[in-house]
Amino acid sequence: VLRHEEFQEGCKASCNGPYDGKWSKTMVGYGPEDNHFVAELTYNYGIGEYRLGNDFLGITLMSSQAVSNAKKMGWPLKEVTTGVFEAEAPGGYKFYLEDKEKLKQDPVLKVTLGVSDLQKSLDYWSGLLGMKIYEKDEEKQRALLGYADNQCKLELKALGEAVDHGTAFGRIAFSCAKEELPNIEALMKKENQKILTPLVSLDTPGKATVQVIILADPDGHEICFVGDEAFRDLSKVDPNGDKLLDDAMAADKSDTWFAEHKMKKVSA
Repeated sequence: VLRHEEFQEGCKASCNGPYDGKWSKTMVGYGPEDNHFVAELTYNYGIGEYRLGNDFLGITLMSSQAVSNAKKMGWPLKEVTTGVFEAEAPGGYKFYLEDKEKLKQDPVLKVTLGVSDLQKSLDYWSGLLGMKIYEKDEEKQRALLGYADNQCKLELKALGEAVDHGTAFGRIAFSCAKEELPNIEALMKKENQKILTPLVSLDTPGKATVQVIILADPDGHEICFVGDEAFRDLSKVDPNGDKLLDDAMAADKSDTWFAEHKMKKVSA
């Protein structure tokens, strides 16, 4: 746990999806956000379950430790190819664990998204957003992209059908120099691409104010670009992150409240 924050109302950049009310976010990863891939877990206190779509296909880790941990815990593993195991997280999210010692600082190798038309998506992610294409496999209809050799990669995989985002949503976020943000916005306007949240400043109480712009690709995948300078201040590892999360979970009486009122949490 790198940091944990609680919010009393929805975010003006829809950070917690299209939901109102109390929510929290917890940043988890193998190291500081400056140089590691990090997952942002959002929890909406009033939502009991989400319907997953086919938009997010999984995260691939290189970690023999993760495979060993899963076996010790009796966590179900399915070997999908030699030395690669599929594990399903609570809620249905897929993780692919390569049973090898990590070769670099960050064990997170790639995040895989489903797309409806691979070439159209490459035109967007590489042609417009400037990502480098590391691999392209026409037969398997997949491609691997990234902004740097030493960073986690984005894998796009053609589904052969339309992308369904379900009700859990989610987005991919990148940091970049603050002065790049107006240029990204101008380019998207010029190319008639979808801008979900025009350039806006987001306040985090007691921390930095960051500038973000949120886009949508041809399949509606949300993409957030955030100003790097303020983000580095905002994203510092909080040594109290674990305790804040534990305290918040202990204080979360939402299940009890709904039960006492003979109500069920909403199924999104």
